[in-house]
Amino acid sequence: MKLNLRFFISWLLAAVLMFTLFYVWHGYFLNDFRRIEFPYVWFVSFAAFTYLIISFGLVILFNASLFKQIDNFLTRGLLSGAIVGFCLFMIVTVLNISFTKQLTVSYLLLDCFWQMIEQAIGGLTVALCHVFILSHDHETA
Repeated sequence: MKLNLRFFISWLLAAVLMFTLFYVWHGYFLNDFRRIEFPYVWFVSFAAFTYLIISFGLVILFNASLFKQIDNFLTRGLLSGAIVGFCLFMIVTVLNISFTKQLTVSYLLLDCFWQMIEQAIGGLTVALCHVFILSHDHETA
């Protein structure tokens, strides 16, 4: 994997898109942000940094040699995103970092589904960046 323009744009664009989806889902649809008990700026800053880390891992997974065996970029992006989303859901659930105090099976399934969709959209973004951003790494000077 090379740290080129394609890498950085896909990493940052996926992070921004996933953070935006997170913010809309938790901030507007679920109204979770009203229950934050520490400074809102801290929360948003930590969340933004977290999504940079998640997106970085997503780009690394997308470019992993195992995933490069998948020829279709869109399938590879959706699959890598769904895997990252499921892993993220498991980590958050195990650590019990949740805004709700009463976890039901329905809530857990919805949260798992949302995480997988959110990160799959990030993976799709990475895939589209890899398709549309030209890389001149193979050219010789």
